[in-house]
Amino acid sequence: MIIELQEKKTEEKSHVSSLIDSSVKPNNVIGWKLKFIRLRIKLTLLKVIIQCYRNPIDWIGSLLYLIRFRRRFLGNNKVHKMVYVNGKYHLGLYTPGWNSAIYERFITSQLNDYKPVNKGAINRFNNVFFAITKKCALQCEHCFEWDALNKKEVLTDIEIQDIVKKIQEKGVSQIHLSGGEPMLKVDAIVNLLNNAAKSTEFWLVTSGFKLTDKNAKRLKEAGLKGAVISLDHFIPEKQNNFRHFKDAYYWAEEAVKNANNNNLITALSLCTTKEFISEVNLMAYMDLAKKLKVSFVQFLEPKAVGHYANKDVTLTPEQIGILEKFFNKMNFTSSYSDYPIIIYHGYYQRRQGCLSAGKKGMYIDTDGDMNPCPFCHNKTGNVLDSNFDVNLNTLHYMGCSSYNSPTT
Repeated sequence: MIIELQEKKTEEKSHVSSLIDSSVKPNNVIGWKLKFIRLRIKLTLLKVIIQCYRNPIDWIGSLLYLIRFRRRFLGNNKVHKMVYVNGKYHLGLYTPGWNSAIYERFITSQLNDYKPVNKGAINRFNNVFFAITKKCALQCEHCFEWDALNKKEVLTDIEIQDIVKKIQEKGVSQIHLSGGEPMLKVDAIVNLLNNAAKSTEFWLVTSGFKLTDKNAKRLKEAGLKGAVISLDHFIPEKQNNFRHFKDAYYWAEEAVKNANNNNLITALSLCTTKEFISEVNLMAYMDLAKKLKVSFVQFLEPKAVGHYANKDVTLTPEQIGILEKFFNKMNFTSSYSDYPIIIYHGYYQRRQGCLSAGKKGMYIDTDGDMNPCPFCHNKTGNVLDSNFDVNLNTLHYMGCSSYNSPTT
């Protein structure tokens, strides 16, 4: 048994080493240029603060508020890299790119939580996830929409556009389109993007299926910002088995390539299962992510919902410790500045609480119903209902059952 495990680990390392390309030039901004861009971002923050408040006391107070808010997530740690794509600089996957009007409105909306501002429109939401289809070719182990998968569609394309319009009227920095597999509705997405207001970044959350070069080009031209592509193992056979689809790994890798070639921002999303978590596996995954030239890697902790309902998938404290130690090493030490930035929601939520659940975000399912997030299925009404505002307030009041916000 021990010999089999050793052979297996050797095989995995060999596979990964064959994928690493030392000639890769990442989009990461590091060193003196990073310091220069950070200075310019601080000047932008100062400009927005002065525009929002007339009293210099509020300038100081709001700046301290933003500093304290960041420290709740990351402590005194500082990420040693930034991502540059299409003339914009990105600090994180869920923060709009600087330098842009969407970024400045995002900051204005954060300041409004400190004290109501004296200027223009405010975003009600930072991020909204919207599942636009029940259809999917895959049968993923962890699918949170398992009970709705491949059933009759409820929302028409016009209703999907109406929902997006309603959310944009409230103000939203980013809308992430998911499913099912959203690429099965690529024509509807292109039409949606062409008709949506330009005050929002649109992202695709996909397995990569059918994200061909042609489709990536169409989506980019219509206004798509980036793609979050699910990849749950660096070994193709294990990815295919986890997704119960023989071409799952192929499509994930193709999607990254095609998205990159069409100047879409790319991120990989990893479900960090109990079976996967180890320093060796995590490092091998990040080596692959670097080789594929993605900008971000997202860690998702498995939740007992959907296909995982009533299953023992919750990570142990020891496993969470491995993830957090790895996250800190990759993001906050200069030795790994040429690797993608890791986004780890569980890390932030355990320190800050959940900012979804109607606070700064929510999940709209394939019926158009509002839920706290993709992993918390607790409907509080439909976006298209006449009492949408009441339902939204109910969602906000109920909050997140897993991560409550700490006392300020």
